[in-house]
Amino acid sequence: MSPLVERALPVVLLLGSNVFMTFAWYGHLKYKASPLLVVILASWGIAFFEYALQVPANRWGSAVYSAPQLKGMQEVITLVVFAVFSTSYLGQSLKWNHWAGFALIAVAAWLIFMD
Repeated sequence: MSPLVERALPVVLLLGSNVFMTFAWYGHLKYKASPLLVVILASWGIAFFEYALQVPANRWGSAVYSAPQLKGMQEVITLVVFAVFSTSYLGQSLKWNHWAGFALIAVAAWLIFMD
């Protein structure tokens, strides 16, 4: 595997994983009339695909990134995916304080990557 693919593949897998995770955790908010048990089972089904991407992302990513770096990267990816999801799927715009909080988390992730 080339060094570029080795570094990029975990990021791509984490991105895909977080799309599934976000739908599993928050997608049901558009269907509040659905029975909770149905929502839980559907979320578990969606989460399977999250794990199917997350586990290899961390396994293969650990060859080039430390565990804290993988976690920091995952948090930033989660926030980006959630921001898009919140505005486009749920129709809930983010306010300045949300962006400020997300920015602080991004700075924390950046610090993790510093030597």
